[in-house]
Amino acid sequence: MAQPDQKKFFENLSGAGKAIAVLTSGGDAQGMNAAVRAVVRVGIYVGAKVYFIHEGYQGLVDGGENIEEAKWESVSSMLQVGGTVIGSARCKEFRTHEGRRAAALNLVLRGITNLCVIGGDGSLTGANLFREEWSGLLDELVQQGKIDKESAEKYSHLNIVGMVGSIDNDFCGTDMTIGTDSALHRIIEVVDAIVTTAQSHQRTFVLEVMGRHCGYLALVSALACGADWMFIPEMPPADGWEEQMCTKLSETRSRGSRLNIIIVAEGAMDRHGQVITSNIVKDNRARKKRLNIIIVSEGAIDTSNKPITSEHIKDLVVKCLGFDTRVTILGHVQRGGTPSAFDRILASRMGVEAVLALLEASADTPACVVSLCGNQAVRLPLMECVQMTQEVQKAMDERKFEEAVRLRGRSFENNLNTYKLLAHRKPQSELPISSFNVAVLNVGAPAAGMNAAVRSAVRVGITEGHKIFAVNDGFEGFAKGQAYLGLVELLAARGKYDEFCVPIVMVPATVSNNVPGSDFSIGADTALNAITDAFECLLQLTEARSRYEEFCIPMCVLPATISNNVPGTDLTIGADTSVNAIVQTCDRIKQSASGTKRRVFIIETMGGYCGYLASVGGLAAGADAAYIFEEPFDIRDLQANVEHLTAKMKTSIQRGLVLRNENSNENYTTDFIYQLYSEEGKGVFDCRKNVLGHMQQGGAPSPFDRNFGTKIAAKAMLWISRKLKETYRKGRVFANTDDTACLLGMRRRALVFQPVVELKNETDFVHRIPKEQWWLKLRPLMKILAKYKTSLDVSESGQLEHVVRHRRPEESEGVPA
Repeated sequence: MAQPDQKKFFENLSGAGKAIAVLTSGGDAQGMNAAVRAVVRVGIYVGAKVYFIHEGYQGLVDGGENIEEAKWESVSSMLQVGGTVIGSARCKEFRTHEGRRAAALNLVLRGITNLCVIGGDGSLTGANLFREEWSGLLDELVQQGKIDKESAEKYSHLNIVGMVGSIDNDFCGTDMTIGTDSALHRIIEVVDAIVTTAQSHQRTFVLEVMGRHCGYLALVSALACGADWMFIPEMPPADGWEEQMCTKLSETRSRGSRLNIIIVAEGAMDRHGQVITSNIVKDNRARKKRLNIIIVSEGAIDTSNKPITSEHIKDLVVKCLGFDTRVTILGHVQRGGTPSAFDRILASRMGVEAVLALLEASADTPACVVSLCGNQAVRLPLMECVQMTQEVQKAMDERKFEEAVRLRGRSFENNLNTYKLLAHRKPQSELPISSFNVAVLNVGAPAAGMNAAVRSAVRVGITEGHKIFAVNDGFEGFAKGQAYLGLVELLAARGKYDEFCVPIVMVPATVSNNVPGSDFSIGADTALNAITDAFECLLQLTEARSRYEEFCIPMCVLPATISNNVPGTDLTIGADTSVNAIVQTCDRIKQSASGTKRRVFIIETMGGYCGYLASVGGLAAGADAAYIFEEPFDIRDLQANVEHLTAKMKTSIQRGLVLRNENSNENYTTDFIYQLYSEEGKGVFDCRKNVLGHMQQGGAPSPFDRNFGTKIAAKAMLWISRKLKETYRKGRVFANTDDTACLLGMRRRALVFQPVVELKNETDFVHRIPKEQWWLKLRPLMKILAKYKTSLDVSESGQLEHVVRHRRPEESEGVPA
């Protein structure tokens, strides 16, 4: 952390006299436009000239109109557009020395020595080669008389910064690439839609997803939708997989379950190199299970490097089981559509960091790539990341599949381990013997992703051998003994559903997936206040241990609330789904003004006293302002915002968007702000207002929330099991230390168990928010991208880190988010 006298602020950096070019290359990915927008606006903001390079490297080689100076308004209304509006193309010429020399000439003629490349590892490798050859290329241009020596000296070095745009998430060094989250949204939307028709006809479904050389999409979508079987390139199935898969599908149907999913990567192979296709699974319907869905990653292989295709899987299921089977190949649907809120925010943050890296670069600075590690934007040496990415493919080619999984990084390996833990049920005889009873309950208002967390906790609890109890109606139901009633109901259903013929599991009340407990069932505070209630409840139980020994048991809280206002965690279950709902609504609202006169929309969001939804939703939707409780404002600020919007509306920008957190100010209400803007904007723009309300709490959980809830619940249950064993003495559990009552949260780059008593001092209980909130650092980005003059502390930026090889899980307590 920088000392006060070492603080570094973005506004003190100058781009005067510098020129930055941005291009997109390789396959398109949702969110690329958000990255382009950020580079253009931040570059102009600091006084640099910024250029579009249309059609990727082809435009760089061809020059002419393909290299166009960008204006602030050039990137308006592109945040919500998928693909890349500046185009992308494969370029054979750039692979030749002559082609790169032509590209160098086109840049020098415009004074461009800073290049931002958005693409995959191939595109970034080409950019690094271009940089390494730069001096030699300029010497050749001088010898050919195309530039003079003065120009060669003036533009003697080329700075390169990369951002990874790829839906496959196949680049080492970053937890997520631009476009991956949006592709997962497309996949899960299809799975959710298929489930209803499959259940109606007792069908098995095989889904083939993209990922020719990386199974991330298949893996995470399988984890998010609870797929029965999965094929990915990094983990080919062992010999005899056909029989094992069919046995599992048959057992699932025999238990009366109505849903099975198989996911296949498009290039999947078995361990002998045989192709596995989605058609391997079609035409059998002799069992009771009414739906099987198989998801295939497009690059899945077996351990002998034979491709595994969807058709192959379909045929296998039809032949062996007789199930009525269908294949769905998603194809380029995964690349299309509107980018998710996550991808917009990720790309915007990366774009700002990329410009900052270019401004600070010198002739000795190596080419770097902006990456996401946990919840932090970091810079890594480009070629270190490329080399590790190539090592993954080499390991797979040599059939060192465990090594390939390890090289993919901790996030990939943890996802895979969690999937194995949840997808494959051990026989009763193999389960450990446990005398422990574990209860699971939800507290407060609902949050999307809670069901995924409960499912995960229950299954892991059963795997650990515990008896699981489900508590109805939270702590109120717990006090009334409704855990027993819930168990009785499940036991009574055993005659109808064989699935209940197991030790009934319940996620520890601590493991409750909806930690956000709200005392308010009506009103704006409902969602935002929920989170602190569950935290407070656990804190009260912990403090009561001295009087009641019954509370001397391991307890864990999982933060679940749309408001993201839980102390001890950067993110909560449900917040991502809510932000996406806000952003999608804002997109529609802005689109409604297309073709009309200038208009400003005032939107009210939930959140109680926490401004997370308004701030992050505003950044993702391209808002001009967002009013929140944590950042006090007065009438002068409102007037300044009106004047700023008035000036913008007199240019080509036709629409404005203002978000207001519901409890941001008791006097400056949504109605007040709407009336103020309407009055002061007369003659320039008109106003409309919209209160989003409880639609922010509903809808299907996003892939992120499903995956996040699943992983942290599994980790929490394993922690509960470990603590139960550690505190078991003389026939009973006695857990009375602070570290046995924890909240599991994401802190920067790791999942951390934090004693609730330690979090007490970090909490503002009056307003139900943490005293420090990381996302407040994102607010200046929103203001900069909306052309406000503001201050941005970038003291933590600028350090070039290095790619760290993933250690084995037992070597590290932290778990990447």
